[in-house]
Amino acid sequence: MAVYTCKVRDHRGEAFIKTMTGASAEEVRNKLREMGYMIVTPVTEARENRLSGLESFRNSRFARDLEAILSAGAKVSLMELTIFTRQFSTMINSGVALVRALTILGEQARNPALRRVINDMRTRVEGGASLADSMAKHPTIFDKLYVGMVRAGEAGGVLDSVLLRVAGFLEASAKLQGEVKGAMTMPLVVAFVAVAVFVAMLVFLLPIFAKMFESMNAKLPAYTQFLIDLSNTLRGPLGIGLFLMIGGTVVLFRRWAATDWGKHFIDRYILKVPIIGPVAQKVAVARFTRTLGTLLKSGVPLLAALEIVRDSSGNMVVSGALEDVRQAVREGDGIAPPLMKSGVFPSMVTQMISVGEETGQVDAMLEKVADFYDEEAQVSIQALASLIEPLMMVGVAVLVGSIVMGMYLPVFTIMNAIK
Repeated sequence: MAVYTCKVRDHRGEAFIKTMTGASAEEVRNKLREMGYMIVTPVTEARENRLSGLESFRNSRFARDLEAILSAGAKVSLMELTIFTRQFSTMINSGVALVRALTILGEQARNPALRRVINDMRTRVEGGASLADSMAKHPTIFDKLYVGMVRAGEAGGVLDSVLLRVAGFLEASAKLQGEVKGAMTMPLVVAFVAVAVFVAMLVFLLPIFAKMFESMNAKLPAYTQFLIDLSNTLRGPLGIGLFLMIGGTVVLFRRWAATDWGKHFIDRYILKVPIIGPVAQKVAVARFTRTLGTLLKSGVPLLAALEIVRDSSGNMVVSGALEDVRQAVREGDGIAPPLMKSGVFPSMVTQMISVGEETGQVDAMLEKVADFYDEEAQVSIQALASLIEPLMMVGVAVLVGSIVMGMYLPVFTIMNAIK
């Protein structure tokens, strides 16, 4: 009995190397077909009746599982994904073969994680899998939105235009995401620095002044004594326990916030906050309309598009409303009435979608709404940032000033006593 090897594809479309013993290559081919495998490459006898150790490891299920784990932890930025998509679209539109395009993109990718994913996609496509199925193996990089649009492009023979549309969508998303991050980064940094300076002055600087006041036998003001007692507490066992308790609370809160109930509670609360709520609503509406409009324009069926938008909305309240919309559409209703019932979306959005349904131009109407709310969200974010920054500066001044005032109050008391 000899050992034979070939590349096969299973019922899920996954291609891999299969080894099997048999009296002849024909017998092995028949066995593989009986097992339900599709043979991709000719059945050949392994050299020296066995695979080398390295080749055997590469073709083992452990190696494939390890590769899947590495791909799951891949970190690819939104900008890198956008550039890859635009370059991919340009190559396909220029007539470059799919495998050749993936080979070129894999060679020029600077991010090792992205290069590994592209090479894996090329291998799967060479094995007979579709591009959408190959991308679906890497959900941390290609989400359901991306895969759904690529699948629609492959089915309709317009992969290049769909990829170009995906690139435009990613650029718009990156721009909006950058506005939000830019508006929140400065306040968070200022808040962190303010708290760090306050704690450092309280723990390290104030005790020096406390020893000086103690050596002078001066009677300390009540506020200064309070700060000294607080400093002694933070530097003692109780302070360590307090910091551990705060850290544990943060960990527990993060775990709770990762649950569906926690996400729903936080998302609903954020939408009700007076100043932040309207901004969060505009961002959610812009994302929803942009995503749904892009999917419909790419040829994705309405029910599938609503499912993708529901899963990628980023807000549990919006996801719940979209699930109600999806169920209503499944029963034969339109999009606008259930959107209006949810109370999550502004009246302008539902009215314009209703007009789009009447005229048969829902995708075009959704893109117009998305453009409008993108601009509205950017203006609101800039206004929120201009409001938060001075408030944060005032907060820093209050925190630092409270320590300085506590340190110098006894000085003024001593000077008055001397006079």
